[in-house]
Amino acid sequence: MTRLHFHRLLVFLILSCAALPATAQDAFRKVLFLGNSITKHGPKADIDWSGNWGMAASAEAKDYVHLVAAGLAAKGEAPETMVKNIADFERAHAGYDIAGKLREAIDFQADLIIVAIGENVPALKTPGEQAAFQESVTKLLAALKAGRQPVLLVRSCFWKNSAKDQALQKASAAAGGRFVDISALSSDKGNYGRSERPFKHAGVANHPGDKGMAAIAAALLEALGKK
Repeated sequence: MTRLHFHRLLVFLILSCAALPATAQDAFRKVLFLGNSITKHGPKADIDWSGNWGMAASAEAKDYVHLVAAGLAAKGEAPETMVKNIADFERAHAGYDIAGKLREAIDFQADLIIVAIGENVPALKTPGEQAAFQESVTKLLAALKAGRQPVLLVRSCFWKNSAKDQALQKASAAAGGRFVDISALSSDKGNYGRSERPFKHAGVANHPGDKGMAAIAAALLEALGKK
C-alpha cells in the first residue's frame, strides 16, 4: 500500500467513526428503564386503566419501552430489561433514599440506562427549587452508574416544561449522559392517547398514545445510533 493510499484510508476511517453518535454501541446486554406512568403503570380501576405498561399505549408492545427494546433487538441480540416506575422519586426527590429504594435497579448493572422522568415533579417556581431538583437527579444518576461507565440517556419531559428540562439536561451533562429532547412532541395533538381512542379519565387520555410512544422510542433509538 502506498503512503497516499494509507493516508486516504486513515482519513476514511476517522470520518466514519466521527459520523457515529457518541453513544453508539454495537449491542446492549442489559437495559434499565426508569420513569413514571409513561414508562409503566399497573391496572387502576378508578381511572379505567387496565394495562400494565406505558400509559396510554394500546398494548404492551406499543409503549416506548418495548419499542426501544425491539429496536435494539433488531440490531443484535435482545437485551435483558428492567422497567421501574419511580414516580415517588419525582414527587419527593429531596432526601430520597436512592440506595435503599433503588437497590435492585443499581445492582442490575445495566450497560444502558434510560431515565424518563420529570412530569410528576412539583412545579419548579424558583431557581432554588430548580437547583434542588437538578442536584437530586445528579445524585440519582451517579448512584445508578455506581462507578461504572454505562451509556446513559436522560429524556426531557413529554409535556414541555423549560425549568424541569433545563435541570434534567444539566444533571445529564454532569453525569456524562446524553440529553434527548422530546418536548416538541407535546405540541402535536396526534401524539396524545385521546386522539386515537376514547378514555374515561382525562389524565390517562393526556398521555402519549401509540403515535406518541413511537415518536419517543424513535428519538431514543436515534440518540443511540440505532435508527
